[in-house]
Amino acid sequence: MPVYQPALPATISNMETTYTKFLFFTGKGGVGKTSLACATAVSLADQGKKVLLISTDPASNLADVLDTEVGNQISPHKALKNLFTININPEVSAEDYRSRVLEPLREMHSPDELKKINEGLSGACTTEIASFDEFSRFITGEERPDSYEIVIFDTAPTGHTLRLLELPAAWDTFLEHNPGGASCIGPSSALKSSKDRYRHVITSLRDSTLTTFYLVSRAETASLKEAARTSLELIDLGMNNQRLLINGVFKTIDKTDPVARKMETMAATQLAALPSDLSRLAVTTFPLLPYNLLGLEKLRSLFDQGLQTQFSTEAHSLSMESQPTFPDLTVLVDELEKDRTSGLIMTMGKGGVGKTILAATIATMLANRGHEVLLTTTDPAAHIQDFINQLTELPATLTVERIDPKWETQRYIDKVVAQKGVNLSLEGKALLLEDLQSPCTEEVAVFHAFSSAIHRAKRQFVVMDTAPTGHTLLLLDTTGSYHREVMKNTGRSSGKITTPYMSLQDSHFARILLISLPETTPMIEAEALQTDLKRAGITPFAWVINQCLSALSGLKDPLLKKRALAEGTIIKTIAETLATQTFAVPYLAESSLLPAMLSFYAHRAQSTQAV
Repeated sequence: MPVYQPALPATISNMETTYTKFLFFTGKGGVGKTSLACATAVSLADQGKKVLLISTDPASNLADVLDTEVGNQISPHKALKNLFTININPEVSAEDYRSRVLEPLREMHSPDELKKINEGLSGACTTEIASFDEFSRFITGEERPDSYEIVIFDTAPTGHTLRLLELPAAWDTFLEHNPGGASCIGPSSALKSSKDRYRHVITSLRDSTLTTFYLVSRAETASLKEAARTSLELIDLGMNNQRLLINGVFKTIDKTDPVARKMETMAATQLAALPSDLSRLAVTTFPLLPYNLLGLEKLRSLFDQGLQTQFSTEAHSLSMESQPTFPDLTVLVDELEKDRTSGLIMTMGKGGVGKTILAATIATMLANRGHEVLLTTTDPAAHIQDFINQLTELPATLTVERIDPKWETQRYIDKVVAQKGVNLSLEGKALLLEDLQSPCTEEVAVFHAFSSAIHRAKRQFVVMDTAPTGHTLLLLDTTGSYHREVMKNTGRSSGKITTPYMSLQDSHFARILLISLPETTPMIEAEALQTDLKRAGITPFAWVINQCLSALSGLKDPLLKKRALAEGTIIKTIAETLATQTFAVPYLAESSLLPAMLSFYAHRAQSTQAV
């Protein structure tokens, strides 16, 4: 029987010969940004360099990967003293920011006025700019980056990161044209003192001797396309010093395993046909490993072939056990349509767990059953259309849209100008337009589109693919802020008005599906999201565990068998301690995934009927 022989791993020496001061790891959710950022940080710290590792992801899991406490203050790793970490917590940052804005106003305003101002600073836009304020201090010198030889940023999934990197230029432009006004994040005078900071950040990010962007991807169409799009958007921002890291490249060990052969062929095909926008970049590949990169030693193994062999041998010494089985998507769709012909269905979870493909599959299955269905997405990356384009023909009752932040913002601006600018002078209209150029306008516009989609779910099924966890929580925060404002200011009783927030709390109307992979980190993040949702009075309908190798029969490849075996503990924990209902989706090694998913479930349904 073939045994696991790890591919020659990437090393620090062949990944880079020299490093710039600031390293950004970015890419589509689930491609391994955190693992690669942490492994690089550990390797450089092992070489004696003083390293600061920063997470800008609202749903950070640095603590789990590094096996050490990571808080909102810089602290050394418990076992590697020259590696320092910090998590930029958006809520803590927002609270600190509100305090800074309010402090100079305390002597001029009454407690009631201060309370009103504080409430006005409770939205997601305040959280966003506050996170940026924290992030920027590590580049401008206010947090003494000179104390560290290397500063590494483990960023949020791409859409959120690009938004973060666009903020300095956006706020600089807004303040340039609106020096005396106020925005939804407080008086612009409170920000003007930071104007030089924004310009300093822009300059540093554009300086190729200071900053390197590592675009992390898998050898998969969606993540490579995302990396190419990110590369172009960074170039548009003047951030040109980029490298491409392709993670989890699979090499077949047992050539008689058809699943393994398909996986290897798919990866090789994608690597041979890199998008033209990526082919100009230096590329480093990393192998798929049969274990999770959790803890210092396993992180070190990413650059150490001997450690890979050791951990892989330990992994394969485990005995095979029977894996639990769960209902599939056909049963889930049965449950979703039971006793109703409309409602909201939302897929939520960590980036890269398959929210988009599952949303597209569920929406198409519902439409194939004759229901009117809207499939939409709140994810700035918007990969819905990539999957839909794989179908030769759409069901007649399926409509596909997306909430495009830039398009929604322009539509919102046009609507506000049409409504409020009718009786304004030319000067008044100019002031109104200036105010609407605030980056906060995008937040409001996306929320309006989100609310509209929820409203449509009262007369048809709306299947919504959401952005990765952190971005979704910011949107839900906006929804909650709007709800509180409506309930405070409206003269109508709570029984006569339904806000989007109240709709999400209605478990019959809104079915929240938490999507996870059968892996530790996605499970932990989905659990944290479930806790946040329940705190807001929103109860998930079910968990869907995606890409389960353990749901396949006849695996022969030892690496795949090990990964399938490791899934058992995760799946059992989800089913027994976290989920009220659990559904499993098998791993399908297909390039055209949506047709393959639909065909798989159609074939399974026919087999069940035949029995």
